[in-house]
Amino acid sequence: DFSYSSTEEMTANGWVIRSGQGWPGVTGASFREENVTFVDYPDQAGNRLLRMTSSTDGTSGNTYQTQICHQRKYLEGTYAARVRFSDEPASGIDGDEVVQTFYMITPYDHPFKPDYSEMVFEYLPNGGWGGAPTSMHGTTWETVQIEPWDADNLSNSQQGSLAGWHVLVAQVTGGTVRYFVDGNLIAQHGGEYYPDALMSINFNLWFINDGLSSASGVREYQEDIDWVIHAAGVSLMPDEITAKVEELRNASVTFEDTVPPGFPTSPCDL
Repeated sequence: DFSYSSTEEMTANGWVIRSGQGWPGVTGASFREENVTFVDYPDQAGNRLLRMTSSTDGTSGNTYQTQICHQRKYLEGTYAARVRFSDEPASGIDGDEVVQTFYMITPYDHPFKPDYSEMVFEYLPNGGWGGAPTSMHGTTWETVQIEPWDADNLSNSQQGSLAGWHVLVAQVTGGTVRYFVDGNLIAQHGGEYYPDALMSINFNLWFINDGLSSASGVREYQEDIDWVIHAAGVSLMPDEITAKVEELRNASVTFEDTVPPGFPTSPCDL
């Protein structure tokens, strides 16, 4: 539960807030720790949200992106998060190709790494990659080469606005990955694309390279996160996940980690 009062409380629970430069996003842009803040949930006393705020003025040097990562120790089971997407910037002129995400990933050590795994929800309110102007993508990766770009993945998308709060669920069991948005199945992948290596749990908010608007002035985009949960080794439906979260909240459990250790930490660089 992201009802923290400080980033120090969050990192004490195994989260990493990314800083520095690197993939993905605009070449020359930076990830900043100060882009992560905590805000009160409107009309819910005592509930707080993690807010990622990414900004740009259209130049790479003044483009600041956001990412958080948990430990690399997750594989089969059910992943879920409640997030708020936005179609417009919180301030400034709209038009940048921004990506709002919830995803699981292994580190990228070298091109076409055979035990690479990645599963991602990506919401593109202003389009990108030649696709629809507003779309949600569910993508599962076998492997990838970043430079020059060569992706081996399966992806499905749904069009239309998803501004507002949504529960995202990914089931990883029995050789199949299933992606749900508010209980609706949007993608299903298997075969060689089924994850085969431990992954970290991540969220990020970034801008597509060459997708910045030519508008003048700074604009800020936001994505809020209420909670995230992983149920190892079992396939839970969205209504079962929300019931489990409600049970934990009623018991005043704000953080619980019973997943066995994997790697010491996530490099939080992809």
